[in-house]
Order: sequence, then C-alpha cells, then structure tokens
Amino acid sequence: MSQQQGYVAADALVDTTWVVQHLDDPHVRLVEVDVDTSAYGTRHIPGAVGWNWQTQLSDTLRRDVPAKTELEKLLSESGIAPETTVVLYGDNNNWFAAWAFWHLTMFGHRNVRIMDGGRKKWEAEGRPMTTAVPQHRATQYQAKVPDHSIRAFRDQVLSSVGVPGRAFVDVRSPREYSGELLAPENLPQEGAQRGGHIPGAVNIPWSQAVHDDGTFKSADELRELYGSKGITPDKEIIAYCRIGERSSHTWFVLKYLLGYPNVRNYDGSWTEYGSLVGVPIER
Repeated sequence: MSQQQGYVAADALVDTTWVVQHLDDPHVRLVEVDVDTSAYGTRHIPGAVGWNWQTQLSDTLRRDVPAKTELEKLLSESGIAPETTVVLYGDNNNWFAAWAFWHLTMFGHRNVRIMDGGRKKWEAEGRPMTTAVPQHRATQYQAKVPDHSIRAFRDQVLSSVGVPGRAFVDVRSPREYSGELLAPENLPQEGAQRGGHIPGAVNIPWSQAVHDDGTFKSADELRELYGSKGITPDKEIIAYCRIGERSSHTWFVLKYLLGYPNVRNYDGSWTEYGSLVGVPIER
C-alpha cells in the first residue's frame, strides 16, 4: 500500500510499487480514467481497462450518474466481481480516477483504491506500458442500491446556504470562483448561465491537494490547507466544481485521507446552480 503519511484510510491508496507487484494478480483490476479520453489508446498499464468518463460514467440524456444497470454492465464487461480490488488511476493528477472512485463507492463496491500519483508518476518512473487491450472474462456484477449519503442534490444545497455548521468548498480555479470564467480555461465556455459561486463558499482549488509529481500531500499538509479556510471535520461539507468531477477529488481527500465524517459531492455543481432562476450567487 501507499505510505500512510497520517491518512485516516490509508488503504484507499496504493503506490506504483504495489501495482507492479500485482500486475498479474487475478483479484486486482486496474482501470484507467482520463480527462483526455484518447490517452488510454496511446498506451496504458498492462492489464488495465479504460473507461470513458463522458459516455460510461454519466447518463448524458438525464444529465445524471449512470443507471444501476449501466454501471453493472460496465463492471461486468471489465471483468470485475464484487470481491475484486479495483485500482483506479488516470491523467491530470487522478482527477477522473477520483470521479470513478466516487461512483463505485456510491454503488457499494468496497474494494476500490486510487494509485497515488496516477499516470504521471507511473510514466515518470519508466514503468511498463502497452497498447494491447486486455480481454478479461466477463462477470455478472450486481451493484448495490445507490448510497446517496455521499451525494448532494439541488434542494439540499439550497437549504444549506447560510446555515451554521454547514460549509461549501468551491474547488474550481480562482477565475471561475470569481465569476470571470464559466469553465476551466482549457475547456469550452459552456454550462451555467451566470458566473460566480454559492454564497459563503470558500475557494480551495482541487489541485492544491497534490504535489508536483501527482501524489497526494500529507495529512498534516491537507489539514492545514482545508482547516485554514474553515473546512473542518465538525461541519457538514459540500464540495462542488463545474460538473462534479474536480469536486469528487476533493471529496476523496476530505473523506478518505482526512476522515471527515460528513462530506458530499454536489455533482450538479455550478452548471446546475449557476443556471437556477431566482437563486442568489456571489462574485
């Protein structure tokens, strides 16, 4: 496993050495999820399957998480059983690996990990990569009923604004938080009708939780980062971004690395909130 560095749930992470030691383990399934959906096809860790976040981890018609049957289909085709240890990794400091982790956790898969450092660290270390797409024996996966205790919905968000003991962390860039941009600079300007942030939300960009090599900062560093902005474990925390992926990374940090007891990811995020009629925002 990854060096603990004071994490509350240290087994939620594995390091690259652990992955090398388990490349041929039939009880472990590697899954790559990238912002750049073409990256997997160029090369990937041997034995890893690739998931497309745009088509396989979202229902584009309902603008929602996948239906239970669709997630079961994805896991079955990936050769994943309920007892399989799923190790997720990807580009951009595991941004979408965390998004997939949130999905699997919500649907009750317990044996799920993130490879600390992601694709960036694996490549930097000169670890083996391949273009061969593996053929894993399909399973008949049955997911649990979704656990919505880790997910925030619109009405819950609206009822939490300004309530003592509840806090919002906006994990977007400072220019998105201020309302200058509606989306990350490298992505199309689409989504919400207005720029700004949820009243009272503090801005802690998601990428501040990792080092330059893509690995997560220590627990002490993370507690200082979030605690100094009032994001503390005694509060009910809701993390959000533009469409919920970056905030799933922060959700993972707060819930698993720091052990915050009540953290939710608002996957409607600013795309939903910033387009609601009659709802106040701040700039």
